[in-house]
Amino acid sequence: MPRFKLTIEYDGTNFVGWQRQINGLSVQQVLEEAALAYCQANIIVHGAGRTDSGVHAFAQVAHVDLPRNDDGRKVRDALNAHLRPHPVVVLEAEEVPDDFHSRFQAVERYYIYRIVTRRAPIALEKNRAWWLPRDLDSSAMHDAAQRLVGQHDFTSFRATECQAKTPVKTLYSLDVSRAADTVEIRAQARSFLHHQVRNIVGTLSLVGEGKWTSDDVTTALNAKSRAAGGPTAPPEGLYLAAVRYPD
Repeated sequence: MPRFKLTIEYDGTNFVGWQRQINGLSVQQVLEEAALAYCQANIIVHGAGRTDSGVHAFAQVAHVDLPRNDDGRKVRDALNAHLRPHPVVVLEAEEVPDDFHSRFQAVERYYIYRIVTRRAPIALEKNRAWWLPRDLDSSAMHDAAQRLVGQHDFTSFRATECQAKTPVKTLYSLDVSRAADTVEIRAQARSFLHHQVRNIVGTLSLVGEGKWTSDDVTTALNAKSRAAGGPTAPPEGLYLAAVRYPD
């Protein structure tokens, strides 16, 4: 059966996350149901990462084996027809070698977190950004973020229920920028721990409010204890922006 690499965009607001679960509808489930309707066969969709409930994606990547010899454009259009009315769209379907694996062959994942810092509540971006009705010092946040770049034990910034075998990860970059009243945090790494980005964002927000300094971030990192880190930022501001593979 031909294998296809899928690039997927979705609004995670009303999903329990990427992975199939018994307590609600997941992105994986609606994709597999679309593949069933298209191919009249049970298909497993393998994702590059398991985004949490409420988390969005500009470009999640998955692979799927389909018992049809259609080209990528037809696969994309057929899946999208069967995905309606769910807020999930296949942006691209590309036939790939049989040994391609969306999760294990990924060499870099890229997340964006968005914070809207205005006094008035958000309407158009509700459920798509974290609303903080107070100003943040994005320059101080960026400076503090550099304390976390590189290889570290990120125990202080992972969920207590994280199942990763090791808390050691290498953060390639962590940048904070501002455009008008929106602060964006961009993180790049080969892989991330459960809630790592959201816990880092929550910690950096304390720096932005002037409650913590860069040294406090370093102290939290070195403590290797979740209790030492800042709060967990809500899921609605987080986007899986890209997944990169070897050329």
